[in-house]
Parts: sequence; structure tokens; C-alpha cells
Amino acid sequence: MSVPQQSWSIVVLCYNEAATIKKVIAKVEATLKQIAVDYEIVVVNDGSKDDSAKIVSGIAAHNPRVKFINQVHNMGIGPSLHNGYSNASLENVCFVPGDGQFDLDELVPHMNVNPKEIISFYRVENTSYSLFRNILSLANRMVNKVLIGINMHDVNWVKIYKNEGLKSLDLRIKSSLVESEICAKLLLEGYTIKEYKSKYLDREGGKSKGASLKIVVQAAKEVLKLVKEMQRYRQKSSK
Repeated sequence: MSVPQQSWSIVVLCYNEAATIKKVIAKVEATLKQIAVDYEIVVVNDGSKDDSAKIVSGIAAHNPRVKFINQVHNMGIGPSLHNGYSNASLENVCFVPGDGQFDLDELVPHMNVNPKEIISFYRVENTSYSLFRNILSLANRMVNKVLIGINMHDVNWVKIYKNEGLKSLDLRIKSSLVESEICAKLLLEGYTIKEYKSKYLDREGGKSKGASLKIVVQAAKEVLKLVKEMQRYRQKSSK
């Protein structure tokens, strides 16, 4: 059986998750106690209109391992990821959604991540997705494969990064496409990606925000910017 040898930062993204966020934070901490020699939980509240901020601030006030990043206005997934990653300080960095749809037990077999390695989970139970959401997922995979050269099942689901690698990147993309930028740049830096199937758990409350018009428009506007940025980064890496 593996023994924890590494420290972990888990970033929890929260938007109107009052029904689940307390339970998710508790499960994150229980999991971290199994897999980490040291840990922190970075909760990014993205302008929630419910009691999410109140719940998280109450937890953080009594738990020094919980960092509360409160975005007063809703900024979207991209800025929330930037905020979460930039505030993560330990060796392994992983974001999870505050809706409880990721099974945190899936992290346990990967408690010790190899240098220059990305662990990427991909959803296999997407029956709850609408046709529109599935079309968006397919379009996203095609953009990644054809335009920037990464062939991943599900770049927008849970991943484990090395913080050293994250902090070395000059990230330019502000939308949800930042995950594509991170993976593409780390591949150019010699990282390898290992993919694992992931359960897609049912929601216990709230509504899905992944296919909101705001998020889709943000990502669409940055596709060309991402392509140009990767061209620039390849040229820089080849010198």
C-alpha cells in the first residue's frame, strides 16, 4: 500500500453551491488526510448569490487549512481557476467542483505523482448532459486536437498538476480554455499525461453552469488567441 510522501493543494470552485459546499469541503479534507503529508484547501467563491460565501467563510474562520478566495462578482471558470492556482502553495495541485460530482476517492491511488506528470480524469457517465452540452464537449476536443495539438478525452475535468510546472507558465488565456493552455504548454515542457476514467456523480443540489452562455462566449472569443499563444510558445521553446 502506498504511503503519502507529497503535499497537496486542492482548489474547490464554488458558484451557488450552498446545498453541497460544506459536504464537499469535509470530503476534500478527509481525502487529503489519507493522501498528503501536508495540505491546504483553497475555496474560490465566484460571486455566488446564495449562502455559499457565508458557509465557506464560516468554515475558514475555524479551519486554518482552508483558504477562502471570495470573488464578489461572478467572473467565470477561467478567472476562478487562475485565482485558485495562483493561491495554491503546495506540491500537487488539483481543482474539484463544489457541486460534489467528482468522486474524491479517485485521488487516493495517485497520492504520489511522478515528476513532470499530469494525472487527468475523464468523465464516462455523461447521460445527464444535454445534446448542446455534448456538442460543446466534442467541439472542445476538436479544437484541442486539431488547432493546438493535444489529444485528451476531457481537458476540462479534474486534473493533478505539479505546482512547480504551473508556476513556471506565463498563462495568457482568461477563459475556461486556460486548461487547454496549461496542458499544451506542459507537454512542450516535457510533461506526460496519464488519463483515468472517472465517475460522474449525480448532483445533490444546484444547477450545472458548465454550458452557460457566458462561459461558452468567453471560450469562443479566446480560441484564436489560444492558437496564436501556442504558436508563440512553441517558437520560444524551440530556441
